[in-house]
Amino acid sequence: MTQQGVRWTADQVLALAPDAPSRKAGSKLGVAGPWSEAGSTGEGAVWGLYKGSGSKPYQTIVDIADVAGPAYKCSCPSRKFPCKHALGLLLVWAGSDGTVPDGGEPPAWAEEWLAARRKRADGKQSPSATPSAPADPEAARRRAEKRAERITAGATELEQRLSDLLRGGTASAEQMGYGLWEETAARMVDAQAPGLAARVRELGAVPSSGPGWPVRLLEECALLHLLDQGWLHRDRLPDGLAATVRSRVGLPAQAEGPPVRDHWVVLAQYDTADSRLTTRRIWLYGTESGRTALLLSYGAAGRAPALALPVGLALDAEVTGYAGAGQLRVELGEQFAAPVPTARRPAGVRPEEAVARYGAALRDDPWLESWPVTLAEVIPARSRNARDAQGRQGAQGTHATQSTPSTPDSWQLADPVTGSALPLAPSAASRPGLWRLIALSGGTPLTVFGECGHRGFTPLAAWPQDSGETVSLC
Repeated sequence: MTQQGVRWTADQVLALAPDAPSRKAGSKLGVAGPWSEAGSTGEGAVWGLYKGSGSKPYQTIVDIADVAGPAYKCSCPSRKFPCKHALGLLLVWAGSDGTVPDGGEPPAWAEEWLAARRKRADGKQSPSATPSAPADPEAARRRAEKRAERITAGATELEQRLSDLLRGGTASAEQMGYGLWEETAARMVDAQAPGLAARVRELGAVPSSGPGWPVRLLEECALLHLLDQGWLHRDRLPDGLAATVRSRVGLPAQAEGPPVRDHWVVLAQYDTADSRLTTRRIWLYGTESGRTALLLSYGAAGRAPALALPVGLALDAEVTGYAGAGQLRVELGEQFAAPVPTARRPAGVRPEEAVARYGAALRDDPWLESWPVTLAEVIPARSRNARDAQGRQGAQGTHATQSTPSTPDSWQLADPVTGSALPLAPSAASRPGLWRLIALSGGTPLTVFGECGHRGFTPLAAWPQDSGETVSLC
């Protein structure tokens, strides 16, 4: 990147933060004052000394050009990667105000770390002198058969529990409490079907989810029943749908097929977490293939996954897809150069086409929560129902409450030409980018990438008119 004289934007730097507190702390350190002896090489390393409260400054270095993603080293005691000092250093470097000049020679402590990284990288590329013995295929087949038998037993038991629930009526679910669902989920874990267990746990939360929960519970029970039946009759399914069922049940999958090389633009990156795992989703767009792909990486509970890619940059890399009908997930393979800035972006569609694409994807995967789409020339606007409700409040002499992005059902992305619109999903309320999206538009059309699902549209990135810069909304 520095070879081309182009530096990252602040948004691209902050997209690397492992969590919101790190993003906030790093932003405070992104000023020149406390930094000294900062510099960068033409190969993409950035270093500097940060004067904190201790007697010695923290030594911070970032290897931006590493094809496996940015790498960080800091003498501070933080266990987060990147730490706030690495984020602050990159923000100062991104400022292009001369604080971090290009073309310098790294100090000894930085050069030592860079040399060790190069040596490890060369070792990984060398063929192993003692290749490991191949796994016993017969033993692997027996293990797979035994696990399939356990999953079948679990799916059969789950079918009986769903039948008992529906026979007694969904209203009884409110009195059952969460304990019964947790017990059933534990039984699915014992059956080695973590996908079924996760869906059972979601059932337990539906009765406390607010008005209309019986309808939502019935819908989720139907989808779970469909997944059970798909597993129990998987031999009758087409290969692609059978692979999807195996994945949804929780069987591990591997990337297969020929790798696809392209210039992959990083559209969005965000994390979701539960008590067991942190999952990072990274959306990619191939500028030559026109393909949208999903990278998944995982970290232990409370820890960010290792893979982090700056939003808006393009990777010259190979990816390999996973089996399954309509499967978007890929595995990142060989990368041929460091990420570089790009103005390329996906072609957008109208809201009605976005809904149609999600509907088509459901034919291949009925359990799909959402589908990636790019909306062209849309404007964030309040829905008609929200405006009518506020008008009625005013007419009745009550204090009208101004609609805010914390009530996403009152906001939508509208097409000013056709008049069609997509409501924002409830999950958009928890994303700090919702206010940013509204401010970014300022009442004018813009292009928005996000996930379109049965709960609405979740914006993840946007491009203002006449701008190639990707603005992250995660």
